[in-house]
Amino acid sequence: MKEQKKIAVLGGGSWATAIVKILSENLDTIGWYMRNEQAIDHIIENEHNPNYLQSAELNAEQLDLSSNISEIVANYEILIFAIPSVFLTSELKKLNTSIKDKIIFSAIKGIVPETGLIIGEHFHKVFNIPFENIGVITGPCHAEEVAMERLSYLTIACQDEKKAILIEESLRGWYIKTKISDDIIGTEYAAMLKNIYAIAAGIAHGLGYGDNFQAVLMSNAIREMKHFIKKVHKMKRNINNSAYLGDLLVTGYSLFSRNRQFGNMVGKGYTVRSAQIEMSMIAEGYYATKSAFKIAKDNSSCTPIIDTVYQVLYAAKNPKKEFKKLTDKLN
Repeated sequence: MKEQKKIAVLGGGSWATAIVKILSENLDTIGWYMRNEQAIDHIIENEHNPNYLQSAELNAEQLDLSSNISEIVANYEILIFAIPSVFLTSELKKLNTSIKDKIIFSAIKGIVPETGLIIGEHFHKVFNIPFENIGVITGPCHAEEVAMERLSYLTIACQDEKKAILIEESLRGWYIKTKISDDIIGTEYAAMLKNIYAIAAGIAHGLGYGDNFQAVLMSNAIREMKHFIKKVHKMKRNINNSAYLGDLLVTGYSLFSRNRQFGNMVGKGYTVRSAQIEMSMIAEGYYATKSAFKIAKDNSSCTPIIDTVYQVLYAAKNPKKEFKKLTDKLN
């Protein structure tokens, strides 16, 4: 690499662990904030995260670990956020140092519940960070396959091409292929929406729908995604690119998808609350559904799949009846 910037990852989950693993191939030192001090001690001693992706080998000598978010933010120029969206506001409230002059890249595939904004827009509107200092890291990519060093693809989006290239070079590796995009808003909305469609796929599977219906569901989902994103951020984009369609497919079909798993449980008869308790990880699509439903209505978007998932998750409607009605709306 021609230039190394001081990069830190914020978050202690599977995606954060995967990003740290990827960065370790290219950087001498990686800052890493996680609030779990016991996990930090375990990583230092045993060189793997005890709670997520335990098979991912980590070099403790490369890691500047801290449970103090302000310390990490103060010492690093580029911050990669991989904190679940539902916890982002509470974590940022712990800061006693400014992030206004930092470069922010979001690896969060969700929406901030308190503001109803995707992560980039949240940092821009709440913290006055210019869009040229905000970027997105998206897939198609599952953290679990990164841990197994299976060939994976990442898309890095930023208005400032130089910053996008810098992150791209930091993440590129022998099992990671990377590309850059200037569609920061579209790729982030796509990363949020695909989790909702994965929940829909999971509910359908739990209800007993087969592969034929799943194919129709995913075909309609990518068209619905195109319509939704065009309404909120109109620009020239190819919705069939990997950052949109590819990320949707891997999330909708993969056994690693926690959103599909969550939907599958709901389809099998779990209540929303019991499914959340049963899962050990956050299903970002649950929180995204409420905001996406509102955004769609505010923009007069036709989104029958999002509407159906919303009715099941937030209006406590019967999944079987709602999906029967959905089948008549798809083509």
